[in-house]
Amino acid sequence: MTSPQDNPTGALQDLLKKAAGSGAQPLWQRYPKRFLAGGAIAVLALALLLSGGKKSQGQFLTETVDSGPLVVTVSASGTLAPTKSVDVGSELSGTLESVLVQENEQVKKGQLLAQLDISKLKDQVVKSQAAVAAAEASVAQAVATVAEARASLSRMRQVAELSGGKVPAKTELETAEATLLRAQANEASARATVTQARATLKSDETNIAKATIRSPVDGVVLTRKVEPGQTVVAAMTTPVLFSLAEDLTQMELQVKVDEADVGSVQVGQQASFTVSAWSGRKFPAQIQRVGIGATTTDNVVTYKTVLKVANNDLALRPGMTATAEIITASRDKALLVPNAALRFTPPQAAGGDQRSLLSRLMPGPPREPEKKRKDNGAAATQVWVLQEGQPVAVAVTPGVSNGRYTEILGGDLQPGMAVITEYQEMRP
Repeated sequence: MTSPQDNPTGALQDLLKKAAGSGAQPLWQRYPKRFLAGGAIAVLALALLLSGGKKSQGQFLTETVDSGPLVVTVSASGTLAPTKSVDVGSELSGTLESVLVQENEQVKKGQLLAQLDISKLKDQVVKSQAAVAAAEASVAQAVATVAEARASLSRMRQVAELSGGKVPAKTELETAEATLLRAQANEASARATVTQARATLKSDETNIAKATIRSPVDGVVLTRKVEPGQTVVAAMTTPVLFSLAEDLTQMELQVKVDEADVGSVQVGQQASFTVSAWSGRKFPAQIQRVGIGATTTDNVVTYKTVLKVANNDLALRPGMTATAEIITASRDKALLVPNAALRFTPPQAAGGDQRSLLSRLMPGPPREPEKKRKDNGAAATQVWVLQEGQPVAVAVTPGVSNGRYTEILGGDLQPGMAVITEYQEMRP
C-alpha cells in the first residue's frame, strides 16, 4: 500500500478531488473562503511531506577553556579639581583701587592681591575717634559730679552728727544720698559709652584692614574676576574676586559612577584615567571617597566618587575632562570561560524532526527551561561541552566578569575542555 509520503503529489490530487465534491455547482464557487483555506492547508502539508525526510545539518562552534589573568573594570567620567581651593572675596563694598596679581601667578600666604579705595573708611575712623574722645570727656564730667555729690552728702552727715540729728532735715539728707547715686549711675553710663565708641573705632580700623585683600594660603591664582576701578558690592553674598588653588601637585578626580556599578566600587581601589590633552597617556589614581547621596540627571542615577591623583609634573589642570577605569577585581590566574558559552543553549534536536505529519501540524507542549533548577529554586548556571559529538551540560559556579570572559569558581569544568559557544546551521 502506498503511503502519502511515498507519493505526495497523488495525495494532494486526491485531497483536491475530495474537496471539489459533486453537484451542478463547483465547490469552490459555493464556498470560496473555505476552499482557499483548504488549499493553504494542503500546500503546507505538501511542503512538510517534501521536507520530512531531509535532515538539517550543522556544527557546534567551541572555544577552549584556559587559565589566565582577569581584570574587571568600571568606567566613569568626570572632571579634575584641586584638592583644596579657596574663593577670595570682599566683605566690604567699594571701588577697587588696584589689582596686583594675574591668573596662573604663584602667591604666598599674606601676599597683597587687591586694594579697595579707603578714603571713606579713613573718614569713618576719624569720626569714631572723635566719638571716643567725647565719651571720655563725658566720663570725666560724670566723675566730677560724683565727687561733688559725695562731698555734699558728707558735710550733711557731719552737721547731723554735731546737732544730734536736729539739722539738716531728714528729707534733705535722703535727697543728698539720691543725688550721689544718680551721679554714680551717670558715671557708669558714660564709661559704657566710651567702651561702645572704642568698639566702633576698632570696627572701622578693621574695615580699613579688610580693604586690603590678601592671600589666605600658598598657592596659584586660578581665576581673576575683577579689574581696577570696578565697583564691588557686598550684599547678601560675598562677591568672589579670586579663586586660588593651594597645591596643584595633589589633585582629585570627581567622577559619576552609575548605580549598576557603585556596589563594586570601594575605597582604596586602584584606577587609571585619560584626558584629551595627553593622548595615549594613562594617569594612575586611587579611590578616596564613594558618595552615599545620589544624583539624578535625565532619570539616570549616579554617585559622586572622588579619586586621589598625583600631579607632580603639573601636566594636569583643573577642569579637564577625564575618563577613568576603576579596577574592581583582579585575578592573576583564573579559570576563564567566554560569556557566550554561559548564554548558549543547544537546539532541541540537531538531526531533524522525525515526527509524523499529524504530530507536526498539532501544537506541542511548552518546552522545559534549559537551565536546571537547584533544590532551593535558584537557577543553576551551566555550560555545554562536546562528548562524542553531542552537547553535554556541565554545571559551573560563575564569579566576576569583564564582559567577555567570566571567572569559574567551582564545578566540573577543567582547563583544556572545549565549551560550546554557538550552533551554526549548514545550508545546502
